[in-house]
Amino acid sequence: MTKGTQYVARQADAQGFIAYPDDEHQIWSELYARQAVNLPGRACQQYLDGLDALDLPKDRIPQLPELDKVLMAATGWKTAAVPALISFGRFFELLASKQFPVATFIRSREEFDYLQEPDIFHEIFGHCPLLTNPSFANFSAMYGKLGLAASKEERVYLARLYWFTVEFGLLQHKDDELRIYGGGILSSPGETMYALGDVPQRKPFELMDVLRTPYRIDIMQPIYYVIEHIDFLDEIARMDIMQSITRARQLGLFAPLFEPKAKAV
Repeated sequence: MTKGTQYVARQADAQGFIAYPDDEHQIWSELYARQAVNLPGRACQQYLDGLDALDLPKDRIPQLPELDKVLMAATGWKTAAVPALISFGRFFELLASKQFPVATFIRSREEFDYLQEPDIFHEIFGHCPLLTNPSFANFSAMYGKLGLAASKEERVYLARLYWFTVEFGLLQHKDDELRIYGGGILSSPGETMYALGDVPQRKPFELMDVLRTPYRIDIMQPIYYVIEHIDFLDEIARMDIMQSITRARQLGLFAPLFEPKAKAV
């Protein structure tokens, strides 16, 4: 859902199988190996349980039908292969129907460490494990339904909710330590270490604050919002999110905690 991309998604055959070249399987393998070391003690337990349930291959890019068997049994979700770019309307439509969009390309070695587009490693490794969790899965479907009915202006505010939860959310662990549940962090070795470090701000989740917080997609996040536990996503889903968006539009955005992109070094 970016404005431009160098990537082209690979097409599946009639059985849903995609023939990735060996060098792309190697990139998956290296990304997986590097991040697997970082996650114990940092990723939330529900994510780690989902990772075990999916039993992702470490030496090759997974085939989507393999994931669908596990997701369907756990929460009734499945994946949907998509091009590198899809519209917001299509994105919301898929989520509302319990289909998680997966762009069927993997990053180049030149963008091994950071990629603005969501590639297959980000989508599968970052997000799919938590789709085995009912609270996360229900929140995602609810979000899709809200987005389908929202105006273009309202979708901008909805994007902030998604950003600070599904993509870059943190939660409180039972031993009072922080854990990661946001897929944007979980699929990024650099941000996994950074998000739990001393540099960024971390605040308790307040819906109105989240809706009023600007963000940039091309930097480490200066602020993260922390939920009490993964089941708190059920509580957010029961909130009057659209009414809160109306109020947030009236109040306006907080001052950004980052330089404008044109001035950023």
